[in-house]
Amino acid sequence: MAGAWNGYEATKAICKSSHEQAKTIPIIAMTANAFSDDIHHSLTVGMNAHISKSVEMKVLEKTISSIKFWGG
Repeated sequence: MAGAWNGYEATKAICKSSHEQAKTIPIIAMTANAFSDDIHHSLTVGMNAHISKSVEMKVLEKTISSIKFWGG
């Protein structure tokens, strides 16, 4: 898919955006890449959390509830 963004590029663009919610919108990586380098890279580009596939519902719920949404 030519010109398609991956999650890292999209996250960087959101974080650099001038939109008023750009700095506070929660972004969670959900990927099969579960090595510590993968997790570190997700957090470094601006994601708030990283969840490895296959996703366990309790882990997803805990991760979502641990993130402060839009400064709330």
